[in-house]
Amino acid sequence: MRGADLLVQILADEGVTRIFALSGNQIMPVFDACIDADIEIIHTRHEAAAVYMAEAYAQFSGGLGVALVTAGAGIANSLGPVFTSNQSQTPVLLLSGDSPVSQDGHGAFQEMDQVAMTASLTKYSARPANTAELAAFTADAVRLAKSGTPGPVHLALPFDVLNDSASENEKPPITDTRSALPNLDEVEKQLQTAEKPVLVLGPSLNETRAPGLAGKLRNRFSAPVIAMESPRGLNDPALGDLRQVFARTDLVIVLGKAVDFTLGFGGQTSVNPEAKWITVNDDGREIARAEKNLSMRLATSIRFNASEIAEALAGPSNPPLDSDNTGRKEWCALVDRLLSARSYEMPDGGGTGPIDSLQLCAAIQRQIASISDSIAISDGGEFGQWSQAVTAAGKRMINGISGAIGGGIGYAIGAKCGAPSSTVFLMMGDGTAGFHFAEFETAARYEIPFVAVIGNDLRWNAEHQIQLRDYGPNRLIGCELSDARYDLAAAALGAHGEFVTDLGELDAALKRAVESGKPACVNVVIDGLTAPGPASH
Repeated sequence: MRGADLLVQILADEGVTRIFALSGNQIMPVFDACIDADIEIIHTRHEAAAVYMAEAYAQFSGGLGVALVTAGAGIANSLGPVFTSNQSQTPVLLLSGDSPVSQDGHGAFQEMDQVAMTASLTKYSARPANTAELAAFTADAVRLAKSGTPGPVHLALPFDVLNDSASENEKPPITDTRSALPNLDEVEKQLQTAEKPVLVLGPSLNETRAPGLAGKLRNRFSAPVIAMESPRGLNDPALGDLRQVFARTDLVIVLGKAVDFTLGFGGQTSVNPEAKWITVNDDGREIARAEKNLSMRLATSIRFNASEIAEALAGPSNPPLDSDNTGRKEWCALVDRLLSARSYEMPDGGGTGPIDSLQLCAAIQRQIASISDSIAISDGGEFGQWSQAVTAAGKRMINGISGAIGGGIGYAIGAKCGAPSSTVFLMMGDGTAGFHFAEFETAARYEIPFVAVIGNDLRWNAEHQIQLRDYGPNRLIGCELSDARYDLAAAALGAHGEFVTDLGELDAALKRAVESGKPACVNVVIDGLTAPGPASH
């Protein structure tokens, strides 16, 4: 047994059946070891795409996402999506090939300090010097990725360690290190006495990844529960008039959510200045940030796994608090109205002529509504904001708090692998589509179907709108894109392609894409509207 076989056996024992990878010299022993462990390798066209796929796979499978890249530019290419995984609180294990330990300091091929590169972006980053450390560090990485607030971890894999002889006896147990729950009496007391409380959940506790949690919390406490995972935060158009909710609340309980820019830093201009705050997070840095931003308004901070706290609060053994409280019921109803408010009117189906961003998203929503098991993925700037606001599926994924774009096609592939019975709809702008367009070939090669809809306004519309607003129509530069036929390019890579310029042709084209059973690219020429703003009263 080699070190590579030991590594792969540990992953297989943890339920890993699929790795998203791009090959390279130093990781060939891992590729070879996956054969005997019956682990499938989805071989991608770019390292970043492999990590995006692992991120989506983890979110929709509920397990660990694993990405495998080579050294040098391979690990360097992966850093952007490691950042998005960190911000989306997703358990991703990044494995990277590395130069041999025996050549350290000699100027080996692609020798670099990989741990220093990834440490600030991950929960754990390490480089084993021998097979015993390889086994121990792998167990630590897997445990830490999934425990507490989930997040990415990284192991650099020296080539000689992968090839060294190893023993199965070196495999350590991956233990559950849960601690006893802290006393929650103060939290329950605050929830009992508040008139207008709000519970805010972080990305890993959203409805897709923690189904039913928000509903259980709401039922127990007669309090609104809001998951926040957009960089637009209080201005997220998908959350209606969220600012009014925070302007009126008297208690904010933040579970696994950073008190950061998305919450206006907890500032008194964004939130009722009389409101009390309670924050729950197992990351000491987030506790310190909340204390810095909230000061005396922070009533209680609990350093503990927010998921365990939320489940304990929502537990079936706990009786509902004030379930007959008329005031709290009215507060919940008001918040529901505020969150459902929109700054736009949904168009009716039908008609002909040019298509705009809203009409395209409404047509996609009609397709989503006709399918019982669906996933909606939003990626991009202005068009991405429209799709987040307008479309709703059984499960969803957005490009997240990081604000990064470009992962959409990788997300769609990972989502379909993680939830194979679901129909996956990906919505992205033409700028976003260009980042990893070659992954259509990956999807075709592995016969992974999804429907990618490109809202094609021939520009980087988010930046175009900034230029219009801040500098005027005579100061536009660098944001134009061509009328490239993305549908034909996707078809050349093995996908199904559709090209739509008229509203009257849109529904049929989307339906054909769904029914094709292939990765599909629906290229829709649109009038790119400014992203929807938050609703206001």
